[in-house]
Amino acid sequence: MDREAVEKLQRAGLKVEQPELLRVAIQRDEQKKVMRLRGEVPVMGNEGLMLVSLEPVTKLWTGSAVPPDLSRTPPPQYQPFFLLLESTAANYCAAVGKPETDDEFERLFRQLRRRPDGDDAHPLFSYLQGAVRLYLSLRDVSQAEFEAVVNRLSQSARWHSTHVGSTNYYREVLHGLFGA
Repeated sequence: MDREAVEKLQRAGLKVEQPELLRVAIQRDEQKKVMRLRGEVPVMGNEGLMLVSLEPVTKLWTGSAVPPDLSRTPPPQYQPFFLLLESTAANYCAAVGKPETDDEFERLFRQLRRRPDGDDAHPLFSYLQGAVRLYLSLRDVSQAEFEAVVNRLSQSARWHSTHVGSTNYYREVLHGLFGA
């Protein structure tokens, strides 16, 4: 958790006690092309949009909590984390006007787990990373919990994949989430 980021978001009127209601806003350039996030994370709440400087993922891990088995429905305390990540993915797909493939979602979540502060050419990676940085700034999450959540998302994308090019994860899980 990053108390400085929490205070800054609260002063801006954002409801930090419900991170699942916050959004990482999709940014576009002058040609309306979705841009990769660099540095600051654009956070959208009921009170509007604000750019926030957040620490890297690896600096935000807190404690040594061991996650429960997430192979089934996640326990209620993990649902806001899942919702923030999945709504970010859904909003990205809505912004670009097409769903990502199941294979690409799986790859991006795997990359996020392996290299949480890394870089990827796909713009969606930076938004997923921004959502993780936002959530970890608001809640205490251990490295093991982070890895378990992101691993579960990667597995979910893989489970929904039926063939090369399938978009079942988007259609069956993400579609309909918060504006998608």
